[in-house]
Amino acid sequence: MSPPDVPSEHDDVATGRTPRPADSVPSKLKTPRLLESATVKLGHVFGERIDDAVRHRHRSRLRHVGWERALDVTELAFASGSFPARGGNSLQVLVDGSEALPAIAAELANATSYVHLAGWFFSPELQLSREEEPIVVRNLLAELAERVDVRVLTWEGAPLPVFKPSRRQVQEMLEALAHHTKIEAHTDGCTGFTHCHHEKIVVIDGRVAFVGGIDLTLDGGDPYDTPSHISRGGIGWHDAAIRIEGPAVADVEQHFRLRWHGATGEVLPRPVTPADAGEVEAQIVRTLPANTYRAVRRGDYSILESYVAALRSAERFIYLENQFLWSPEIVAVLADKLERPPSDDFRVLVLLPARANDGADISRGQVAALINAADETTRFLACTIYARERNLRDPVYVHSKIGIVDDRWLTLGSANLNAHSLLHDTEMNVVTLDEGVARATRLRLWSEHLELPVEEVDRLDPIELIDEHWERISSEQLELLEGGKALTHRLVKLPGVSRRRRRLLGPLQSHLYDV
Repeated sequence: MSPPDVPSEHDDVATGRTPRPADSVPSKLKTPRLLESATVKLGHVFGERIDDAVRHRHRSRLRHVGWERALDVTELAFASGSFPARGGNSLQVLVDGSEALPAIAAELANATSYVHLAGWFFSPELQLSREEEPIVVRNLLAELAERVDVRVLTWEGAPLPVFKPSRRQVQEMLEALAHHTKIEAHTDGCTGFTHCHHEKIVVIDGRVAFVGGIDLTLDGGDPYDTPSHISRGGIGWHDAAIRIEGPAVADVEQHFRLRWHGATGEVLPRPVTPADAGEVEAQIVRTLPANTYRAVRRGDYSILESYVAALRSAERFIYLENQFLWSPEIVAVLADKLERPPSDDFRVLVLLPARANDGADISRGQVAALINAADETTRFLACTIYARERNLRDPVYVHSKIGIVDDRWLTLGSANLNAHSLLHDTEMNVVTLDEGVARATRLRLWSEHLELPVEEVDRLDPIELIDEHWERISSEQLELLEGGKALTHRLVKLPGVSRRRRRLLGPLQSHLYDV
């Protein structure tokens, strides 16, 4: 792995050191510092202009297809997408692969009629369990296909082999997955030239569905990781999925049905809405680019609408876990909340990978914008996590896509906070306004990241936890990381960020990665 990108010893905001008063700075140093200050201001000015231009282009595109409202919503509510909010659901949040993958395997094994899977890429050899005789994806699906219909839909791959997976790699994967079996496996190319099908969904018998960030693949890393994230000698993997029972399952299935028809021409039976299975109201939200499918010509941008509404309505705190924080629309909303907070103790907390696998500096550029908007207050904090064991430390790749606002709004799914996921790729998230589910999910995640019992996390106010635990622990660990010392905790303040760094570089690079 590449070494983490860390700030210099003079990078005061990132390290938490207090700058010396201006009158105590030797005169020969004042000119370079004034020049640095001017450079920082210019970086923010031009970075903001680039983001403004991108936002204007995105707004024009959404206005053209009748979806401009997704950028203008202000009230916390379910989105006005293709699928309505439905009551009567049971939602179970599954954190990390060691919980999610065996749960998926168990439900697959119980299938009695059909199994539908859609993903970005699959690894036939992935082990869904790690017993002495593990459950392997290809073996399980092949066995199931002998008695039920098994349909697998994957993105057809990148048109240019410089990106992964290439179309050749996808074809080789499908051959390994389905050859000599009754599995029906197809590729789906109903996307733009530089875009992909990115959702990760499983539907079983129209009774239960899984939606989330976990691909059934080993590409990038092994998703089977535990909440303790013990060092495995390589990159760890933090991710999540959600298990759904109840009426919302029909919407997940309808989405698969739409995509299957687009890829194969086969019309699957309309899903039957399941009976109530719980008391949670939930909505399936999507990104479907306009003109991708005839049945939804104007597209569906309800993931974007849902995020914008929730973030704008935030009153106490915003918590985001995501692989990328690139979207200028999302960053603009967050920056506005930080510049004009609803209260003095308002907080924005984000968990990101230490080094994203594409466009690492884009997130750092946007984080710089948020640090600048917070104006060196404690309102904004960006963290990451590392696996540790004795003197060993390995990055844990944050691949989850989770948003929680004020313990009253929760989303979880496949959508990253970038233009690809919010505007161009196909994606699926689940949203609920159920305060019990939102709060329980936050407690579970914060307990894992803070290495505290859930009971203690539950006892403390969220703002107190951020200020006295998240901030303190992550700052201490960043100092150890920078000093080359062994970590004593997995939570680390995101290395290599400050208001001074990458503000201009981030938006510029986004034109290469996120168009």
